[in-house]
This record gives sequence, structure tokens and C-alpha cells, in this order.
Amino acid sequence: MKFRSELLVKKMNPGIAHVNQLLLIGSCFTENIGALLHENKFSVLENPNGILFNPISVCNALTMYIDNEQINTSDLFELNECWHSWRHHGRFSGLTDQESIQKINSSTQAAHTFLKHADFLFITLGSAWVYELTKSASGFKPSFVAANNHKAPADWFAKRLLSVDEVLAAMDNIIHRLHQFNNELKIIFTISPVRHLREGMIENNRSKAVLIQAVHHLVNKFEGMYYFPAYELVIDDLRDYRFYAEDLVHPNYHATKYVWEKFVDACISEEAKQDMVFLQEIALAYKHNPFNPNTSQHLSFRKKYVQLATDFARNHPHINLQEEIRYFETGERASTPTLLKAE
Repeated sequence: MKFRSELLVKKMNPGIAHVNQLLLIGSCFTENIGALLHENKFSVLENPNGILFNPISVCNALTMYIDNEQINTSDLFELNECWHSWRHHGRFSGLTDQESIQKINSSTQAAHTFLKHADFLFITLGSAWVYELTKSASGFKPSFVAANNHKAPADWFAKRLLSVDEVLAAMDNIIHRLHQFNNELKIIFTISPVRHLREGMIENNRSKAVLIQAVHHLVNKFEGMYYFPAYELVIDDLRDYRFYAEDLVHPNYHATKYVWEKFVDACISEEAKQDMVFLQEIALAYKHNPFNPNTSQHLSFRKKYVQLATDFARNHPHINLQEEIRYFETGERASTPTLLKAE
């Protein structure tokens, strides 16, 4: 008997190679995949505006990167003793306006430079519900969609659901601008499997339906577009609450790993997959904490991996193993290695 329907994911051609540059933008699910791409030594720039859920905010952010728009104090507002931007996540807020401006402008400049030469843009859309600023809001602009509420009063926002046509208009415009800015850029769309139950269960499904309809229209309309079904893999393939965290909203570690395995199979080149096997061995060796680091056995272990990592880096100059090689040579880490979070 079959107890579940496994989704077969269409392979992307060409697949992503380690020599490629990837800019990731969108919901918190983007950061799960981004962490795994980083771990496997791909060249990634992730959410230069912080986490963004709705397509209007994603398009606004991409416009900033294309134009290399540098902000000033007039683009910020003050609330709860901090300065914030309506176009950015709270990680870009600051105790002073200059602190926030510096973080935002540095990130925008980096994104502008990276996007100009990027090979892939990975866009993950989370929700079609938007929160527009009302006249009560600090920094009010008519019909302006807030990327983050920054814990502002509820009467500062008016909530509404975007239509498919609105999503298409915004995305269509930014796709044309992206292709003018970087005509080699390929775009991977996905819908976040994170459930926005704060909006309501029915409302969440309405929102996802808008996004799915719009994204498939775009993928069919433009060349160089690909849809990766992260949403369907969790909602229809795994289809079980045991693959969600305790909040029943975010996919848990096992679900994220399953989606990652499907992503690797469908979207990563065969050569990169082979290199990832070796890179995982290097990563495990790097994370190994010996009880007695000065034993001849451990020194021999490190010497072995100095040679392996150095030889690999020499043949793969686009893959950065400098930190790992330094550790194998000296036994000292620059910082504690970052592990994938469960959600």
C-alpha cells in the first residue's frame, strides 16, 4: 500500500554550479535554504533587506539594489527608542539614525554589486497579504506597503489581500528591470511552506493561491524562469504535522532537510553534487572537537586534512576553504561554526 504521494520535481537546466553566484530574497524559508547553500560553499548573498514576505516589498528591495539607492534620515522613522525603515527587517534598525543608515546603505551597495554579476536570483514569496501605512503612521506615504511592522500600533496599518493582477504587475516590471540590469540572470521562484496562520487558515490559503497563480504565469511567460515546489513538497508530499515545529507554522529540521535534498537533486549540477560529498567530509572534520587536541593522532588527522583541503582548493579556486585550511594547520578556529537551525 502507498501511504503518501511523492512529488517528482522537474530538473532545472542548467543546474547551479559552485562557480555561480546566487542572490536569495524573500521569506524566512529563504534563510533555511541559504544556510545550507553557505554550508556547502556556494557563493550566496542572502536577504540584503532582511526577511521579506510579500511580493511588493520584494520588488521594492530589488529596485533598491538595481538603483543602488542610498537612504538618509528622511527615509527612517523613530519608534520605541530605535530608528527603523519601512522597507527593511528589524535587523537593520538602530539606536541612532546614522547606525541604521550605515547598515542599510552598506547592504544595498553590496547587493547592487553582487546582483550585477549574479547568475541566479532565488525569490521565495510568503504571503499576498500586505499592510499599507495609514495616515496615523510615522513616515506615512499613500499606499505604501510595509515590509515589517516593527511592533508599531495596529492603527498605523490597513490590511488587504493583493490580487493576482497586482502581483503580476509588480513582478513583471521588476523582471524587465532585472534583465536590463543583468541579462544573464536566471530566476528561481518558490512559495514558502511557512503557514501564515496569524492571518487565519482560510486567509492563508487564499494568499498562497494568489502567489501560486501569479508565479506560474510568470514562469510560463518568461524564459530563464524556474519554479521549485517547496510549498507542495511540504503541504502535499510530506503532508503531516510531525514535519512542523511546535508552532505548527514553520517546517521543522526534517522537513527542511527533505526539501533541501529535493532541491539538490533538481537544481544543483552533477559536478557540484560530487564536490558537495567531499565538502561535507571537510565540514565534519572542521567541526570535530577532539578530547585531546595535542595527541599525535589528532595532529596526524589535521595534517591529512590540510593536504586534502589544499589540493581541493587548488583545483577549485572558486570555492573558499581558507578558514578550514587555517584550522587544520593551526588547530584554531576563527569562530564557532554555524549549524542549521531547526526552523
